[in-house]
Amino acid sequence: MTRDLDALTSWHADWRGLRVAVLGLSVTGFSVADTLTELGAEVLVLAESATPEYERLVPLIGAELWLGDLGSVPRRLVDFAPEVVIASPGFAPAHPVIVWTRERSVALWGDIELGWRVRDKVLRDDGTPAEWVLITGTNGKTTTTQLTAAMLVAGGLRAAPCGNIGVPVLDAVRDPGGFDVLVVEVSSHQLWYLGETAPAAQPVPWATTCLNLADDHLVWHGSAEAYRDAKAVVYRNTRVACVYNKADAATQRMVEEADVVDGARAIGFGLGIPGPSDLGVVEGILADRAFLDDRRRSALELTTVADLAAHGLNAPHIVQNILAAAALARSLDVEPAAIKAALDDFRLDAHRIEVIARAAGITWVDDSKATNPHAAQSSLRAFPGAIWIVGGDLKGVDLSELVAGAGATARAAVVIGTDRDHVLEAFARHAPAVPVLEVVPGDTEEVMTRVVELAAGVAQAGDTVLLAPAAASFDQFASYADRGRRFAEAVRQWIDQGSAGDAGGRTPDAGL
Repeated sequence: MTRDLDALTSWHADWRGLRVAVLGLSVTGFSVADTLTELGAEVLVLAESATPEYERLVPLIGAELWLGDLGSVPRRLVDFAPEVVIASPGFAPAHPVIVWTRERSVALWGDIELGWRVRDKVLRDDGTPAEWVLITGTNGKTTTTQLTAAMLVAGGLRAAPCGNIGVPVLDAVRDPGGFDVLVVEVSSHQLWYLGETAPAAQPVPWATTCLNLADDHLVWHGSAEAYRDAKAVVYRNTRVACVYNKADAATQRMVEEADVVDGARAIGFGLGIPGPSDLGVVEGILADRAFLDDRRRSALELTTVADLAAHGLNAPHIVQNILAAAALARSLDVEPAAIKAALDDFRLDAHRIEVIARAAGITWVDDSKATNPHAAQSSLRAFPGAIWIVGGDLKGVDLSELVAGAGATARAAVVIGTDRDHVLEAFARHAPAVPVLEVVPGDTEEVMTRVVELAAGVAQAGDTVLLAPAAASFDQFASYADRGRRFAEAVRQWIDQGSAGDAGGRTPDAGL
């Protein structure tokens, strides 16, 4: 008998005995396996490795764990004959197991689809599941997700940031406390899997946004066009508000082309004066012209750039994130006063344009989270004339345009990474006037020490040294956070050794 998968759109549906193969055993993969076994499905988890904790827990929840090489299709998977395969986001479309799954017309889901199918696990007081707000973009996703959730909570709603932000959407769906709104950060990988979703199980979110679009993850997707198409999935079936970036024409085209619910509005955000259905900035005031109950008013004040500056939130790309989050929150009737209250209490996560020290007149900034050219461009524009630390795993992306543009304004560049040839060539060709220093690969423990030595050697009082690598970290570091942490430690060591005083002739300022 063929299982009717379209009927599995509720926690209370009959999931018993459904054969599901789960690919990957990170936090997302385990949340999928745990959910499915609770539903009564027969679950096989396949992974190349597992932490001791997960290796112990998978059999305890009632799933089977297979560990081995996934470079080809395992015999155990073939013998299992899954009715559904649910892949963790790391599995690219060209992965052999994904190709095998699609060739055999086996249902292929991601964790976001499973979360939507069982969103009625915990209901609100009115008997309905939480609304969903979906957030994607090449950059700014996590900050905007956090901002949106904070604004909703300040407005009296029970809201949870989840998804690609680190808390699996399935954990939020199953939280016994329940929520009014799930603010779901979705990566291009997760959106690609949503593109495979059957119509009966497609999410119908309350509000959505793609913050921006720039080349990234091209190896995973196969092309810039495929990456763009995956991002565009975010707007599909939006019920109330499609929020787009007025400075990024690609996001507006996505909204124009999206198949949305009748009545959904397009809401723009930007750093200029807002139009009648936009949020923007007028003479230093963040203003809402999209959600006006009283049409006699021209705009609603949300906060000011000066107030944001007091909390380190005034960088242009952060202001854009704030406007996008405010648009999403306003679509759920959060009042401007609550939005301002949330912003007054909000702080950026570590490694996001984080000032880690000021010493000898030099400001050291950790933006290790700038893992692609678009993010690094935003950082360079926020700190013009900086000494720029750049390089790492480029993920198939060309840095020439970045170097020729914002990179050419750098006072100097310190190039890191095991693949430096492209970066060095880009400077030689497109920004030959910028002095370039190179850190030859060595032990990871030594990389940032050498970076700081070289940067301090050319820095003068009034300069900013900016770690905004425009690349992933995995060539030399465990993560972007590890890269940023090591940078901060090297700066502190340089200060503690008294080098800061030698460089600038002054005692280090407070700021560590």
